[in-house]
Amino acid sequence: MFGTAAEAKEKKNKKKSQSTDQALQLNNDTNLPGTDGSAPAAPTTTLKLDDLAFTSLDHDFGTVQEGPDAVCKFTFVNKGKEPLIIQKAQASCGCTVPTYSKEPIAPGGTGAIDVAFHTAGKPAGGFNKSITITSNAGVRVLNIKGSVEKAPTTSVPENTTMVRTN
Repeated sequence: MFGTAAEAKEKKNKKKSQSTDQALQLNNDTNLPGTDGSAPAAPTTTLKLDDLAFTSLDHDFGTVQEGPDAVCKFTFVNKGKEPLIIQKAQASCGCTVPTYSKEPIAPGGTGAIDVAFHTAGKPAGGFNKSITITSNAGVRVLNIKGSVEKAPTTSVPENTTMVRTN
């Protein structure tokens, strides 16, 4: 016969436990490719860091007026023998915004990272920001610096009378 309800439940739990044990064994089997517990291998590439050749890694804005964005362009050449892919451009803060093409840059081709520094609401004084560029050639850090000058305020002198004319 089928036995009692308790026996049926015990049999079901035993099967579930065996399935879990088999899954754990499969996940821990170090003889399987990619399951040795190490991180997945990075894609192989023959590009080197020098293959991502920027014209300059630094830009000095000098003194900029508070309000409008300060914008610059970092140009580069792919000196490698494979397409260059910019995977990420991360600024050190939210007031600095890098933009770039997601398309691969062919060997010998050129590209650019445009950087906008938002000056609106910034206090007067110097700034130094970095932009970390991650590509299939490695990681490069670009730097921008400058000084924000407060925008002049416009005010009406105290002893001035405004006259309306029609």
